[in-house]
Amino acid sequence: MKLLIISATEREISPLLKEIKADKKGNFIFSSKYKNLDLDIVITGVGMAATAYFMGKQLAKKQYDFCLNLGIAGCFNKNIKLGEVFNITEDCIADLGAEDGERFLNMQEINLLKLNPFIPNENIWIKNQTKIENLILSKIKKVKGITVNMVHGNNKSIEQVKKLFNPITESMEGAAFLQICSLENISCAQIRSISNYVEERNLAKWNINLAIQRLNEIAIEILNAF
Repeated sequence: MKLLIISATEREISPLLKEIKADKKGNFIFSSKYKNLDLDIVITGVGMAATAYFMGKQLAKKQYDFCLNLGIAGCFNKNIKLGEVFNITEDCIADLGAEDGERFLNMQEINLLKLNPFIPNENIWIKNQTKIENLILSKIKKVKGITVNMVHGNNKSIEQVKKLFNPITESMEGAAFLQICSLENISCAQIRSISNYVEERNLAKWNINLAIQRLNEIAIEILNAF
C-alpha cells in the first residue's frame, strides 16, 4: 500500500520518523519501507498555503492509496484532557468569509460557496473520506474542527467562533488537507492530539511534549494496523 503522511513540522512526528527508520530524500520529504507500506512523509510547514503547495507537488508525482495528516491542535473544550487524540472528520476554513459590522459571514452566507471550486461540498464543512478500513482509526473519537490563519487568543473572538461553528479542535492546516484529498478522491484521515486549550495565549499551560508523544503512539498503531 502506498501511503502519504503530511505534517506541518518535523518535530510533531519526530518519534514516528525514528520508529519507521525514515530516510530524508530532500528538504521536505522522507520515505520509508515499513512492513507492507510504501511511505512518503512530507513536512509542509505551517499553514494552509504551505500544506496545499507541498501536498499538490507530491500528489503530482505519485499516486497514493491513503493520506494521513498528523499534528497537534488546540481544543475548545476544557473537559478534554491535554494529550487526547482525535480523528477530525469534519473541518472548515473558519476565517474565510466577510465581516458585516460585528457579524462574521461565511462563504455560504455571502453566496460565494458555489463560485469556489475548491470547496467540494454544498456547505462550508469539508468531510474526510476514509474508504480504507483500519481498526485503530475506527476506534479514535471523531470530532469536528476548524482551520484558521490566526489561532484564537481573545475571549470575545473565541466565544464568537464557538457559537458559529461549535468546533472541538483548531489547527492551521487541517481543512486544506481534507480539501485536497476530497478533490483528488483519496481516502484520508486527519489525526490530531491536543496540546493546549483555545484561550488567551499562555504557553506555560501548554503540553506540546505530551501531545507529540500521544500523537506518535497512535500514528504507529495506525500504521501497524494497515
